[in-house]
Amino acid sequence: MSEKFNFSKGIQYMIIATFAFAIMGALIKQVNFINVVQIVFFRASITALICTVTLKSKGLSLIGNNQKRLLFRSLIGMISMTLFFITLQRIPFGASVTLRYLSPFFSIVLAVWLLKEKANLIQWLLFVLAIVGVFLLKGFDTRIDNLSLIYSLLSASLAAGVYIIIKKIGTTEHPLVIVNYFMGFTTLISGSLLFFFWEPISLPILGILFLVGITGYFGQKFMTSSLQQESIVNVAPFKYFELVFAFILGFIFFGESYNLVSVLGISLIIFSFVANFVITQRRKV
Repeated sequence: MSEKFNFSKGIQYMIIATFAFAIMGALIKQVNFINVVQIVFFRASITALICTVTLKSKGLSLIGNNQKRLLFRSLIGMISMTLFFITLQRIPFGASVTLRYLSPFFSIVLAVWLLKEKANLIQWLLFVLAIVGVFLLKGFDTRIDNLSLIYSLLSASLAAGVYIIIKKIGTTEHPLVIVNYFMGFTTLISGSLLFFFWEPISLPILGILFLVGITGYFGQKFMTSSLQQESIVNVAPFKYFELVFAFILGFIFFGESYNLVSVLGISLIIFSFVANFVITQRRKV
């Protein structure tokens, strides 16, 4: 009798989040001539507005119960997001998302170290295999300069820290409260900088920036819910779905081509998170 493997809510939420974030990234790539401060502001302010209205309609408090952790999560999340948006503007879409997706690996290491979560030897080998796939996808792209590489690594490491803080917050906060703190904080900081960086934008570009905020909202909401409901070790590999989505979107909308090495990299990544899913499901039997 064959075993049945079911995707948990946490894994389902993570996959939805990765698709939303991939769309958001593609939209940002479309407006790579816009100052990054404006992009950050629209992404944050629209999401914060939706969160605030939703929380008020549900009769939930905007203040939260873990203000210090929420503010710290907001700070490092803002820096990580801004660095990622900069790399989206500077280097190819697929490559920027590829480098960003070192963060699940960093988060697993931090989860084992700080949260005492457990990953067995086979899972560690699968995670390493996924990272090998990431580097195969990146390849030796001369379009990726050293500064962009540094920005990407900093963004990925800070994103891993965000996962840990959300896990520490746990279910004591509604997912939208966490997102609202992040987006509200980022709106205040980026909004205060608009005086120095504002550039005129057309109505179509404004529409794209609005969609950036919408897709960012859904990505943030479902990612936060996923991290609250499931072990980081279990859901982190599914963040790699965004990488696959990004390469598909990059091919369709930006004409980014991929060679056999890239195909091998994608195959390694897909194999690693599918195999990890099977292992974690067998643990529950």
